[in-house]
Amino acid sequence: MGVLTVEVPNKTYDVVIEQNVYERLQTDYAPLLKRADRVGIIADEFVYETYGDTLVEIVQSVQANVSVYEVPKGESCKTLAVYGDIQSFLLKEGLTRNSILLAFGGGAVGDLTGFVAATYMRGIPFIQLPTTILAHDSAVGGKTAINLPEGKNMVGAFHQPEAVLFDLNVFKSLPAREWRSGMAELIKHAYISDAAWTEQLLAEPKFAQPAFETLESELLRGVRVKADIVREDTFEHGARKFLNFGHTFGHAVEAATHFGELSHGECVMIGMGYALVLSETLGSIDEGEAARFIQFAKAQGYSFDPIFDHSFDHFLSYMQKDKKASFGELYFVILETIGTPRVVNVDVATCEQTFQTLQTIVKG
Repeated sequence: MGVLTVEVPNKTYDVVIEQNVYERLQTDYAPLLKRADRVGIIADEFVYETYGDTLVEIVQSVQANVSVYEVPKGESCKTLAVYGDIQSFLLKEGLTRNSILLAFGGGAVGDLTGFVAATYMRGIPFIQLPTTILAHDSAVGGKTAINLPEGKNMVGAFHQPEAVLFDLNVFKSLPAREWRSGMAELIKHAYISDAAWTEQLLAEPKFAQPAFETLESELLRGVRVKADIVREDTFEHGARKFLNFGHTFGHAVEAATHFGELSHGECVMIGMGYALVLSETLGSIDEGEAARFIQFAKAQGYSFDPIFDHSFDHFLSYMQKDKKASFGELYFVILETIGTPRVVNVDVATCEQTFQTLQTIVKG
């Protein structure tokens, strides 16, 4: 069993990673469910098909009034249309400001449900029940959002969950792509925090599909990195920006590929390659670090095809809409050294040169 407490201003909650964790809804979190007049479950339709009956049975043993809304998997659920439909559904089902929501799915479902919870009747509580490895990052910290066609996570709010409960049993059925996606965020946490941990992960021949018995400890380590940063900077004014390592260009890749051709983590992996090229130019990391990372990523099955399918200007149009952009200027998280991140302003000419260098390295 792995338990870690997240502390932010005016809020403390636990992240629990273990097998059969949903049983805690009948014990540790039963008082929370009993205080609610209704429970709403926003569920990934594919996850719900396999595990939904078990979850509903557990919840109904505590709180009989349960309403379920199924959404498409992945980023396709994070739209204004789906968001509006859920709000209407909750009203029709009789949920009030005394109700509670459960987010049952991957990171996208968590983002969506969190934003619904933040805004329904000006805010109701919710619990994260993440079903992907990737969500060890997104489920912690209270950032919630939906996408617009022009960019990722452009409409959202900070709204902390009451708890984050990971059931390791669910991960056993994840396809290889979901493992790759989640492990990308894990190595991101290593790069921004710990050089020795980074080396350990880069040396792991089965990085993208690690031994199941190691998963709990590795995920807990990643969550601890995020929890420490979120405690220091809840609203992303300073150190929390470091968690965006690989995300400025990665989000542009996601938008350019219509939020679905590659998973979020796969896009972030491309973004980290880009950020490491920048780090060699603007930081002090060793020359060749970007090439080493890209070779590692390719060997683990990560694709860099999008950087050849779209022009730099196409990616630039999305980066300029990124939330981290300010007054038309672009900001990136780079590494001064491995484990030591910082945020830098980068001009367009340098961004384009970095893109070209990335293409050259990937071609090998």
